[in-house]
Amino acid sequence: MEKISFERLFKQEKPIMGMIHLAGNGRAEKVKRALEELAIYGEEEVDGAIIEDYHGSVDDVQEVLKQSQGRFDGVVRGVNDLRNPCLGFKFAQDYGAKFVQFDSVHMSGLDLDVYNSMRIKFPNIVVLGGVGFKYIRPTGNSLELDLEEGKSRCEAIVTTGSGTGVETPIDKLKQYKELLEEFPLIVGAGVDLENVYDQLKIVDGVIIGSYFKLGGDTHRPIERQRVRDLMNLVGVVRGF
Repeated sequence: MEKISFERLFKQEKPIMGMIHLAGNGRAEKVKRALEELAIYGEEEVDGAIIEDYHGSVDDVQEVLKQSQGRFDGVVRGVNDLRNPCLGFKFAQDYGAKFVQFDSVHMSGLDLDVYNSMRIKFPNIVVLGGVGFKYIRPTGNSLELDLEEGKSRCEAIVTTGSGTGVETPIDKLKQYKELLEEFPLIVGAGVDLENVYDQLKIVDGVIIGSYFKLGGDTHRPIERQRVRDLMNLVGVVRGF
């Protein structure tokens, strides 16, 4: 089966993907909030959502995927299992999600034999692969080599600044995009209402999490008005 490209995942160009951090007290609250946030993303025309075990467990991720399957039309669901990224392939396949995120496709703990076997076993699951990602130790190789290796292991490269909620330097995005050319580049952290216009002019997609929450606190629920304001501006960028 032929691999599916990143571009074929979404109806819109330059898709916006919102994070689901699985915050809350206990599984019932985590799942309930996650479903509410997925509903907001759908109603405000966010293109995708990444369900991540940031504040939850792998079982929480599975339950949200299970309960959201077949719902929230228009929101393309993805998985980022921080503790066991390769498990995301099976979860995506079992519950109708379309992509997985790996914070790095270079990290020393990534078992390439297992990873490559998952890529072969689940060719219909798109991979967003981190290069130059927050909190990941540099490989020591040149950026050119890192990006070339990354391109061979995923369908889109994701990069960030130095931390959660920290703006990704515009010069970094320009450098990556110049080297990647037509290969998709996603900015994975620090996007907000002030910088989304300039960043989306360069990159091919955006992942947003903490900006949608008051004070950037990932434990808080997302706020609809923040989502709406950002998506209104995204519409302006897409109009050019």
